[in-house]
Amino acid sequence: MSEPQDPLRSLFKEAAATGQSRARSAPLSFITERAEQVRRRRILALAVGVCLVFSGTGAAVAALLPDSTGTTVPATTPSTPRPSPVPSLPSSLRTSPPPMSSPSPGQGTSTTPSRSQSNPPR
Repeated sequence: MSEPQDPLRSLFKEAAATGQSRARSAPLSFITERAEQVRRRRILALAVGVCLVFSGTGAAVAALLPDSTGTTVPATTPSTPRPSPVPSLPSSLRTSPPPMSSPSPGQGTSTTPSRSQSNPPR
């Protein structure tokens, strides 16, 4: 069976024959330059990968280790806080305490607290 003549097929065959006759291999310097570029890219990718692995491992170790800064003693020990001063009453409001002993049967039972007259009320 013979193939029918297809004009498109014959054009493709002609283009292939022309391309094959003009094809040349690349110069050796071009091939070695491309190989060197590929090698540099591989080394760079390997170096970046190693750096990422080391930094990721370091971050994981730092996250897993207990935090030692929270248990340290401060550089100076704090002094005990001073008690706050108790406000004193003005002398006009102070009263003397009542006597502790009970009165004897012949003495008067009325005792009045004496007020200090050194500071008059304002």
